[in-house]
Amino acid sequence: MTLKVTLVRGMYCEGDWTANIELEESSTLEDLHLAVQEAVKFDDDHLYSFFVSRTDRSTGRDYFDDDNGLIFTTIVGDMFPLPKDRCLFYLFDWRYEWVFKISPSRKRPHEPLQGVKYHRVESESGVKPVQYPHYEDDDE
Repeated sequence: MTLKVTLVRGMYCEGDWTANIELEESSTLEDLHLAVQEAVKFDDDHLYSFFVSRTDRSTGRDYFDDDNGLIFTTIVGDMFPLPKDRCLFYLFDWRYEWVFKISPSRKRPHEPLQGVKYHRVESESGVKPVQYPHYEDDDE
């Protein structure tokens, strides 16, 4: 399956970024978390959750996180289609609030390609976010 991952906001967001990420049909939300982390090249060093809501700032949210264990048991493909007017969001690092919208790609589903390791970034566009731009200068 192919998912479109779109950066909505984040502390150091400097532009639009979108990626199409291919995953196995049996991938969990935890697998999706790891795929997004790899795509943006963030350090996987903070808490995260997924939620379904009308917008990324809506208060009425259905959470999938470590507390309820749903990130480990929820199959991504089973989540779609979502109820009308609802979207899936991925929130990483509550302090810096990196929020990504996750939606099915418009690409036609295809059988897994022989010899291809999934998950993988199929395509991306825009400005890749930098998790901690101020720390990169401190290392010198």
